Parts: sequence; structure tokens; C-alpha cells
Amino acid sequence: MKLQRLGEIGSETPALLADDGQVYDLSGLTSDIDGAFLAGGGVERVRAAHAAGELPVLEGADGLRVGAAVARPGKVVCIGLNYRDHAEETGAAIPPRPVVFMKDSSTVVGPYDEVLIPRGSTRTDWEVELGVVIGSRARYLAGPEEALACVAGYAVSHDVSEREFQLDFSPQWDLGKSCETFNPLGPWLVTADEIADPQDLRLRLDVNGVRRQDGNSKDMIFQVADVITYLSQYMVLEPGDVINTGTPAGVALGLPGNPYLRAGDTVELSIDGLGGQRQTFAQA
Repeated sequence: MKLQRLGEIGSETPALLADDGQVYDLSGLTSDIDGAFLAGGGVERVRAAHAAGELPVLEGADGLRVGAAVARPGKVVCIGLNYRDHAEETGAAIPPRPVVFMKDSSTVVGPYDEVLIPRGSTRTDWEVELGVVIGSRARYLAGPEEALACVAGYAVSHDVSEREFQLDFSPQWDLGKSCETFNPLGPWLVTADEIADPQDLRLRLDVNGVRRQDGNSKDMIFQVADVITYLSQYMVLEPGDVINTGTPAGVALGLPGNPYLRAGDTVELSIDGLGGQRQTFAQA
């Protein structure tokens, strides 16, 4: 299933995008697509209600803003340098263990929302990533099977970064990752049963119509199940949490001339089976 949130910021309506393109209103089942919904068996309730023909059509859905695929994630956990070609293009060594950093969850915005270049920024960069949304509490998991059982679904995630803030201003990366609007997420939360293999998804990103990234999740150094298992040894992952699993080569940091983003630039990104995003960048 494809779950989404439609409407203005702060008043989004939870919805189901059916296979035939019809959009159904889920507000009779839940107030939002969030951690409480996922923890409380919300996906199963939606599936049963849809099969029974009990969901009303959401009128005017085509004209509504598309919100972030998940509301108010408790945390956004990110894995850096998780594609060999990306590590190589940045001059970094291949990490022996996952590189973990956190991103302020308030950065999560809709897939078509305007993204703001921070004041003082000269090195705002793009990163298309496979986002993993946790559906059940994950703590000290034993291995890949348990890890994947904790996944509610997947979404396109744009891990926007400010490289000077990230690499020059602090020994931690968070400063360059947590600027406002720096994590568009969506357009949908695609439930885990729809994705046969999260390690066989093509990721693409264009800047102003020029292809910059074109990779595949099979090239991750640490696969999705291994990342979840690893993280669960050090933190409790809660329903609604988002994990950004890394980006393939092609970021501005690794390209000749470092063509960083400027106000007016447009970025389009997509992942097989998960839909696409489009953002125009503006000065904060």
C-alpha cells in the first residue's frame, strides 16, 4: 500500500493511494500517519477497511499539497558513506562499521516543498537516499530477519547537506544536516510488503535537468537489515523513526568544480517503486 498525507502543513489528511489511482480518506481510522498509527496496527486496519470497501474517497485530492510521508518522526538516524563509490568520490576510507549521525526530525518536510539554503551557506549539497520507516520497537535485535520484521515501509528521502557546516564547523556532522527543510520525505510511505527486495532499488537525482546520481541500493556497504540490527544494539528504534541509509556517488562535494546548489535551482529525485520528489531551492 501507498500511504500519504495531503493538505497544508499541520493539517494534513491521512490517505491511501490505491493501485487504481483512487485516493481514499483515512481520517476515520487515524488522525495521522505517525508512530502511534504504525505501533497500533494501523497498516493492517487500513488494509482490512480497503478490502471491505469501507474507505471514503478523498475529494479534491489532486489539488492538495503532499506532506511528508510520516508525521513527526521521533528521530532521523542517518548512515554516512554507505556506498563505496560515494566514499571514494569524497576521498574517505571505506568504513569498517556504519557511520552514524543524527538529523533533527524537524527537518522533515513534504517532497515538493521549497527547500531553504541556510544563511551564510556556500556549499549546500544534494543526496538521494532510501528512507526506512520503523513500524515496531527495535531493541537488541538478533539479526536480519528480526530487523526487517520491524520495518513499516520505505520512502524516498532527500538528505540535504551543507558541507561547510558539516565538515569544517564541527567534529560532528549534525550541524550541516539539521538546517530547516533539509529532509524532504515521500511522496508515499510504501509498505514493506510492496518492496520485494530493498537491496535492489535504483536511485536517481537530477539538478536542473542534469543527471547527477544514478545508483542502486545493492551497492550499499551495510545493507538495510544490517543497519537496523546494528543501530538496535546502541539505541531503541521506535515506530515512526526514519533511517536514511546513505547515498550513491554524484554529490556536488565529489564532482569537478563542486557545483553546489543556489537559489532557484531545481532538484528531482526518485527511487524505483517509491515515487519521486521535486524541490526548488530558495534563500532562507
